[in-house]
Amino acid sequence: MATSLVPRSLFRILHLFTTSPSTLASQSFNPFKFSAARAMSSESTQRLFQLKFDPLTGNSEWVVIEEEAGGVSEDSQKPLLATTSYLDMLNDSTRNKAFREAIDKTISKPCRVLDIGAGTGLLSMMAARAMDSVMGDSKGMVTACESYLPMVKLMRKVLRLNGMERKVKVINKRSDELQFGADITSRADALVSEILDSELLGEGLIPTLQHAHDKLLVENPLTVPYRATIYGQLVESTYLWKLHDLQNNEAKACDGIHLVPAGLDPIICVKPQQYAMHCDSIASEVKLLSEPFRVFEFDFWKRPEGHAENELHIKATDSGRVHAVVSWWLLQLDREGTVFYSTAPKWISPPYNVGAGDWCDHWKQCVWFIPGNGMSISKEENVHLYASHNDTTFSYHLKAQIPGGEVLHHCVNAESFKLILPPERIAVYGDREWRTAMLTAITNALQGRAPSACMIADDSVFLTLMVACLSKTTLVLSLFPGIREKGAKYLQAVSYANGICMDSIKVIEKRKSCLTVHDTFEKKVDLLISEPFYYGIDNALPWHNLRFWKERTMLYPVLSDDVLIMPSKGILRACFMSLPDLWSSRRGLGTIEGFDHSVTNATLGACGDLPEGQESPLLAFYIWQCGEYEELSEIFTLMEFDFSKALSPCSGKSQVKVTKAGICHGIVLWIDWVMDSKNSIVISTGPDKRYWKQGVKLLSNPVAVGSRDSGEDVECCSAAIEASFDPSTGELDIQHSFL
Repeated sequence: MATSLVPRSLFRILHLFTTSPSTLASQSFNPFKFSAARAMSSESTQRLFQLKFDPLTGNSEWVVIEEEAGGVSEDSQKPLLATTSYLDMLNDSTRNKAFREAIDKTISKPCRVLDIGAGTGLLSMMAARAMDSVMGDSKGMVTACESYLPMVKLMRKVLRLNGMERKVKVINKRSDELQFGADITSRADALVSEILDSELLGEGLIPTLQHAHDKLLVENPLTVPYRATIYGQLVESTYLWKLHDLQNNEAKACDGIHLVPAGLDPIICVKPQQYAMHCDSIASEVKLLSEPFRVFEFDFWKRPEGHAENELHIKATDSGRVHAVVSWWLLQLDREGTVFYSTAPKWISPPYNVGAGDWCDHWKQCVWFIPGNGMSISKEENVHLYASHNDTTFSYHLKAQIPGGEVLHHCVNAESFKLILPPERIAVYGDREWRTAMLTAITNALQGRAPSACMIADDSVFLTLMVACLSKTTLVLSLFPGIREKGAKYLQAVSYANGICMDSIKVIEKRKSCLTVHDTFEKKVDLLISEPFYYGIDNALPWHNLRFWKERTMLYPVLSDDVLIMPSKGILRACFMSLPDLWSSRRGLGTIEGFDHSVTNATLGACGDLPEGQESPLLAFYIWQCGEYEELSEIFTLMEFDFSKALSPCSGKSQVKVTKAGICHGIVLWIDWVMDSKNSIVISTGPDKRYWKQGVKLLSNPVAVGSRDSGEDVECCSAAIEASFDPSTGELDIQHSFL
């Protein structure tokens, strides 16, 4: 199963259901029921189904998770929970302390407490203990509502370990499925809950609170948290601009390819939404254009509105171009306003960042891109910002006249041919260096040969247009496994602006394993190329893009004997690194605010304190956003993947010299794609490249390393590392030892 770090809400959507696959296929998708983290399973169910993704085929299949007498087996839980953000959240000591202090202050007498989205039961245990501390053997009751069955089973272990199983009633349902009589006998006096994401609303906070106030809580209940406030700031940032404005960035390219032709903007764009990002990582590249401003406020103790708008008048503190609105939230956990938690970036000063903690990955800042190349403003100018929210998300709109008569608008409504791409893909397509490398590689490949048929194996509209432009006589066959019909409509829309006849481009929708020369119009494919880029797996591990190799092998019947493959090979690179913030966020759990969580470590895939022989999972991260990091070794090659040959198992090993003294926390891995047979054009996806995620193997225990001439007291100066790639699963196995 593909392993990538996913938030709690998304993981619940994708991975676990407790009815038959055929029944699920007939049910409509309810975003509240899934993202609000309510019940998707029942403990009485005899069989569980897991949606398993094969990274090398792009296919998903339902598999049955075997159960033991006591529930789901330990082995079957690992892939379900080890790649979620639960561990990172539980390692957030600032968060845990704030909730404990607020609960101790708020739950000051026995009462009926409801915990929605209870997770491991931490807040429930805090509430039960708070009642015990004031009345001894409390007559209060804590009801823990958790929809996610594997987490329910893990919660029961935690409760049992801490002697709390009789003080917390666990219900495996969504909160909107709770039944009076069967589940609860009366409305709760207090609510303790943490169903917040980086945007605040994305896990269904509003509909969850609305239903709770309507059906589950007394009037004017006690709540922890008490209030949340959204703050924002206008910023200028070239990096943020490149993540969404493809038209203005590709105008600087010299290849003549127009992915966003004039008049068709925004035919390729990002989805108009907020994007979670570690903005501290770009602090040196951000120009602040305003003071922080309050956008919205939400009181947990009363029923929230599902939709609201706010018109803000913001005075510019400097001249510049507004490229984005950076936002964060401030949580007031107690009624008196003495306990806070903030997700503000580090450049923010009090009172907008009270309670800010150390680096964590489960909550980040959010970025809203201003369409186009932004809006020019002058110092002291009064900027009008319109903010609104619905049940699950926020949106912003600047209304102003840009000098020169250009008016800034929202993106037009999506047309049938519009492509919605991730911000990092937009930035890649607008990157002159990347485009030049691709142009050079394809131009060189076409020299001295006139391929009768070229096949684009992935979802690259850029490569499709480039080949069609450079070789007018070549039939370009695009497979578009992820964008399919939408890709075909997009090509039709931009063909004229690129001087392309659509008769020379065909989009094939047939499965690759079934293709014959009849499907390629009786032509053998002379040139097979890929970026590689597969729509919809942007958070996958780097080697999951070896799907190209799998597909190249499946396409053998339609390839010519002398077919040219691009990229020609992939090189698995690695480096030992110091990653203190990332390691701390994934470290093994011990006692959290007085409650033992050690029983969760194996299931949650923690680093350290794992059973002998068990390794932490390989996870995907943007290393440059992982807080503090530093390279401690030379960059080395682990293995190569030769795409001129059929897909096969691969292995490699290397002895690595430590080049800098420090504490090693893990191994960072990525793939460099060699585009040509001469090895002269290489597209790297390493840590210094911001638009691709790397794979990370965190060590069970950090190791002090250094060179012999560093003068440091170190444990080792080199390391041996071995890796093997299994083409049947698409997964990589890493083994290492320090010398």
